[in-house]
Amino acid sequence: MKQSARAKRMARANKSRTAKLSLVSLMDVFTVLVFFLMLNASDVQVLQRDNSVELPKSTVKTPAKETLLLMITAQDILLQGKSLAKTNDLYEQREYTIDALKTELLYQASRTVAAPVDSDDPDAEDPGLSITIMGDKSVPYEILKKIMQTSAEAGYTNIALAVENQLESNSDVAAPVDDASQGGG
Repeated sequence: MKQSARAKRMARANKSRTAKLSLVSLMDVFTVLVFFLMLNASDVQVLQRDNSVELPKSTVKTPAKETLLLMITAQDILLQGKSLAKTNDLYEQREYTIDALKTELLYQASRTVAAPVDSDDPDAEDPGLSITIMGDKSVPYEILKKIMQTSAEAGYTNIALAVENQLESNSDVAAPVDDASQGGG
């Protein structure tokens, strides 16, 4: 079958033109998508801990929340990294309140704005202040009790104890466990 000159010209013109795909805009979209997924995909929060603190191991069902962090090492009691008292001094102390810790907790509480809570909602969280206690597993219960008592007196009624999460793969993720859910005081 013979083609006309016009058909031949159109065939040649279409043959020389190849479709081009602009990858620049596609790469821009994928770059934004990767950053979005990296920021929003992680729902596990890892608490920063000192190497001198060895957390007790447990299984945790609730993810960690970002709260005020109180760390108890074998030597010091640190609130947000600031040393407040020596652990050895607390052994001789008879009172259940640690004055330096209470003063700093009250200062931190004055800087915190409490969120309003709907009183009609039965699932609403307690409006009290929250604190996570990250204590070395060698710290005796007597010292932990004094610290929890001091925290409660300063208005921190939502106390969580940080533990090392034991998963099937034995990952080293630190997460708090609510004291109330463990049957503790």
